[in-house]
Amino acid sequence: MRYKSAIIWLSTIISALCIFFLSFTWKANQLRDQAISYATAKDGKYDPAKRLRFIDSLWKQPVYLGYTFQEVTQYALQKGLDLEGGLHAVLEVSPDEILRALSGKSNDPTFEKAIAEAAKQQLNSTLPFNELFYAAFAKIAPNQSLASVFANSVNRGKISSSTSDSQVKKVINAEIDGAVDRVYKIIQARIDKFGVANPNIQRLPGSNRIQVELPGVDNPERARKLLSGAAKLEFIECYELNEYGAGLNALGALLEQETKAPVAVASTPAAASKDTSANALASQLTSSPKADSGKAKADTAAGNALTKLFVQMGNGIGVYRKDTARVNALFRRPEIKSFFPANLSFAWSAKGTPATNGDEILSLEALKKGEGQSAPLEGDVITDAAQDFDQTGRAEVTMSMNGTGARIWKNLTGANVGRRIAIVLDGYVYSAPVINGEIPGGRSSISGNFTVEEAKDLANVLKAGKLPAPTRIVEDAFIGPSLGDEAINQGYLSMALGLLLVIIFMVGYYGTPGWMANLSLFFNLFFIAGVLVQIQASLTLPGIAGIVLTLGMAVDANVLINERIREELRKGKGLLEAINLGYEKALSAILDGNITTVLVGVILIIFGSGSVKGFGVTLCIGLVTSVFTAVYLSHIFIDWMAKRAIKAGKEKEMTFETFISKDLFKGMNFDFIGKRKYSYWFSWGLITVGAIVLFMQGGFNLGVDFKGGRSYVVEFSKPVEAGLVKEALKDDFNGVGSEVKTYNGQTKLKVTTSYLVEDESIQANQTVRTALEKGLSEFSASNPTIVSESKVGATVADDILTQSFVSIFYALIAIFVYILIRFRKWQYSLGGIIALLHDTFVVLGMVGIVRLFGFELEVDQVFIAAILTVIGYSINDTVVVFDRIREEIGVNPDLGNKPLMIKTINESINHTMSRTVMTATTVFLVVTVLLFFGGEVLRGFSFAMFIGVVFGAYSSIFVAAPIVIDLGTSKKEKK
Repeated sequence: MRYKSAIIWLSTIISALCIFFLSFTWKANQLRDQAISYATAKDGKYDPAKRLRFIDSLWKQPVYLGYTFQEVTQYALQKGLDLEGGLHAVLEVSPDEILRALSGKSNDPTFEKAIAEAAKQQLNSTLPFNELFYAAFAKIAPNQSLASVFANSVNRGKISSSTSDSQVKKVINAEIDGAVDRVYKIIQARIDKFGVANPNIQRLPGSNRIQVELPGVDNPERARKLLSGAAKLEFIECYELNEYGAGLNALGALLEQETKAPVAVASTPAAASKDTSANALASQLTSSPKADSGKAKADTAAGNALTKLFVQMGNGIGVYRKDTARVNALFRRPEIKSFFPANLSFAWSAKGTPATNGDEILSLEALKKGEGQSAPLEGDVITDAAQDFDQTGRAEVTMSMNGTGARIWKNLTGANVGRRIAIVLDGYVYSAPVINGEIPGGRSSISGNFTVEEAKDLANVLKAGKLPAPTRIVEDAFIGPSLGDEAINQGYLSMALGLLLVIIFMVGYYGTPGWMANLSLFFNLFFIAGVLVQIQASLTLPGIAGIVLTLGMAVDANVLINERIREELRKGKGLLEAINLGYEKALSAILDGNITTVLVGVILIIFGSGSVKGFGVTLCIGLVTSVFTAVYLSHIFIDWMAKRAIKAGKEKEMTFETFISKDLFKGMNFDFIGKRKYSYWFSWGLITVGAIVLFMQGGFNLGVDFKGGRSYVVEFSKPVEAGLVKEALKDDFNGVGSEVKTYNGQTKLKVTTSYLVEDESIQANQTVRTALEKGLSEFSASNPTIVSESKVGATVADDILTQSFVSIFYALIAIFVYILIRFRKWQYSLGGIIALLHDTFVVLGMVGIVRLFGFELEVDQVFIAAILTVIGYSINDTVVVFDRIREEIGVNPDLGNKPLMIKTINESINHTMSRTVMTATTVFLVVTVLLFFGGEVLRGFSFAMFIGVVFGAYSSIFVAAPIVIDLGTSKKEKK
């Protein structure tokens, strides 16, 4: 075997990397268990605040191989929301509100009509709202320029009355994009302070939407309010340290009197007391003049107590991140609030400063604003803000205000010369510059030791006041922890059973060499997990399905190789020669088959979202690792086994077959092509019946992500009839249609309704949930509990449905082009595409047919992912047959020579029949496991694959190959 040493070294390096990265998952789980243990009292009562305090105390501390708890958590294998539980939300920045703000809240009737028309068209269009607005405005008022609406004080210096429409569009587009970017950063900052481990926040390309995933969240309403609340920008005067030092000294004295709480973790550094800045703080507090009392003096004990919590930072104080939870708790206590002026409130800085002990210090600003009081100046007066450079070339931020803001700002700065005014966004201080003098005219510059990036960030914060950019949640799903645990158990069970069935089948069919194939499968599974961790991808339930499916499809490469080895052995070749020839001849079919399926996986990643994208990622990783393990690692294992057999004189006993497979398909010579007309009639008949049934049933039962609406999973303590619940909810949902069906067992029901589907507000969410709870109150004896909920807005549903069709279209195009390049005949490409369309239509038709027997399926994103996977699997099968045909007659055959083609294709199908049946059987086995043990979430996926595997194998034999003949035309026959 060539390159054996290189493959061994590469496998060793990959394995070491996988072990290294997977070890972070082990350590993260260990630390999480310790946090839960620390937060659980002896009586079993769990305190989330204590858990958070434990995590904060270690967050920036080295806990494993020099990595901090934060880094360990980042590098651990992440579980998707369907396994972890939590909140998934897609937020849309309201472009209509941005347009209104940019227009100066214009009342122009043409503007209002264009906004209304764009909103109406967006329900059935995938174009951005601003593009729809431009088209509507031009149609309603062809002779009116956009500048007539947008040339105002808000856009001074950017748009004038003479600005062309194209330039106005550029300004508007830039403002909308900037607003989305600001919202993204604001939400990111909010979530960082929310205390969620490993949140996922990303902008969805080509839209004004932001996707947020918050694992482990158990209060969805609080999270929704956090995400959708408008940003609040304020300018607030600051207290200086000597003005509230007496209060800090009183706090220190109180802390000395109280019993100190035990340290959460022994390894948590307590370096604060030794820090020179901390000692300086104690000195400052004991010697500084007191604003509220001229004769009070702090004692040394009080100073020591303070140095354990606070660090002096310039003319203010800071706190180690590990102590922030404790400080927050202290300042919430009424007796401690009384130590400070009534109009003083503390606010954390938005960014921390690295400390010498590896932790992070957050400054604590004392603001002149009490609870419930308004700031002297708010961000709605900002007209513009930008990053600039001062005369010395240092980065600075320039800021402009409207007339009202300029007057207030002049008075505010005039009264605070030499003092600081804090710039506060959502309660966090982003900057607190010193006022050098009274600032008239409303134009200011903020300078300091900014980097260009920091100056840009501050400018974005200030712009949050100029354009509020309100957001609305257009899609969300909450999964309770109990449902997540259930999904994990179902996923792991299906994976274990699938793997067990594949192992038994391989050994039963190939004997001892089957163990070598199984060993390569274990390495494949190990590499998939390791790569998922290294690229920091999340493992979802469809992702587990992807792994299970990969195990089945990975067998295909081993089957191709083993069947080729058996063929060479039958020709009388020696064992080692037969093995080398088997691997060599199987390689092209393995590569072609897997590349076509990877193309499908890539399209799932590009066009899918959430768990569907996770499935695509897992599928692609699994296919790549399966090629490596099956083609190279298994070759090393088989070579080693063969040499042992030769050395022991047992070469003849290594036959790659058992009593089951010995004579199976041997000498098979069936005339598949001659019977192709019967298969055509069967296929057309089945597809037609399915289409008629679906038409009579009124079409597919679309999932909530395709039709919009709200969906809830309700768990009862005992079985409840779905029909009774549906009837009970009828009046509460104002007669709007709803659907109720059993979900993952007799004690769970899934309720889907389109009630208030057009209203995407949080209030509407609460209204629908209240209506549901009212209807469920009739079944209070069965203790109904809502364990998960999801919402998809009508606009988003339309976009998802369109993307699904687009993804299937692109998958077919990509496969057509690849087969054309590899086989150099368009007949192969078109034959393969027709076979794929056949499989797709059969699967869709079977959805309607099985509904006649009471098996109801939802067609949703996961189902479409299954259709794409069927396409990938089916083309894999087809490519193997095409590859054998090409091997027999070359790359440029005369497809019009029908006698030759019929003979060659029949022989190719017969020769590959063992492989086709073996692969179909292994994949069928694991898909059957998914269908029965994968849970309700994967029911539609498993069913589509269940049908697709059978008809994928059928179409490769009875559709794709015969069509190549029927599409070919002989030049001689034409003459």
